[in-house]
Amino acid sequence: MAVPIFRASVPHSRPAITIHSLGPSLPTLHETSKNRRLLFCAPSEHNPVRPTLSFCVGVHLIPHPSKVDRGGEDAFFVSSYKGGALAVADGVSGWAEQNVDPSMFPQELMTNFSDLVEDEEVNSDPQVLIRKAHAATSSIGSATVIVAILERNGILKIANVGDCGLRVIRAGRVVFSSIPQEHYFDCPYQLSSEVISQTYLDAKVSSMELIEGDTIIMGSDGLFDNVFDHEMISTLAQFKDVVEAAKALANLASIHAKDSDFDSPYALEARSRGFDIPWWKKILGRKLTGGKLDDITVIVGQVVSS
Repeated sequence: MAVPIFRASVPHSRPAITIHSLGPSLPTLHETSKNRRLLFCAPSEHNPVRPTLSFCVGVHLIPHPSKVDRGGEDAFFVSSYKGGALAVADGVSGWAEQNVDPSMFPQELMTNFSDLVEDEEVNSDPQVLIRKAHAATSSIGSATVIVAILERNGILKIANVGDCGLRVIRAGRVVFSSIPQEHYFDCPYQLSSEVISQTYLDAKVSSMELIEGDTIIMGSDGLFDNVFDHEMISTLAQFKDVVEAAKALANLASIHAKDSDFDSPYALEARSRGFDIPWWKKILGRKLTGGKLDDITVIVGQVVSS
């Protein structure tokens, strides 16, 4: 879904800039537009001894082709807290079969992330942020989620439940990949309104030290199911602007998702799990291929010093 660029200048007196979701529930963000992008450079306080690190961020979201009018079921959050706090939530579409809007749960979850990210109890711990935001979410539904908080000393703290993902790119190679969580193929861990579900205790928690010039790519599985790591690296190399990089990655994922002949990461994983075409098609030399149509959310964050 494409919308005009939203460029934010963030004063020190208002440290949090958030985008809770890009669906029609936010009419102030031009609900009739087709694609949404955001550029956000998180400020850092002056440190005469050692430069502090922060993110310069670009975001792009493209809904599933059949969900464009509704804005899709992904939501995201961007804040200038610390060196930058970022999150993506992917609503579980199966709730539509019960006449529940799958976008409401991830939207409210991201709103609660915004409200709680500076909470003293959270204290830059993404797992605690997930706990408190999940507990405060009353909408029916479920979502996979990933959150990352950058300390100004360069330590990136990450927690994910499910298959939203994150890559850290340094000098043209992947130096960190988040680990997706699933019960079985195509059934990821998820936070839910149901009593029996995953919680913050199930989150995969990671951390690593970033340096100036590193780039992170965060997104929903609509990105990682359709774009290989080497394609992300080559795409990043073509763009210095994070907004344009996020847009290019989202567009690439969208192209691959619609290509029935593309041997996507999703198709490779499916075949490795025993899912394939009928035997008679194999005799003809065919195999299971194609991307996966889905909502696509991409956040690109470049580490800068100040």
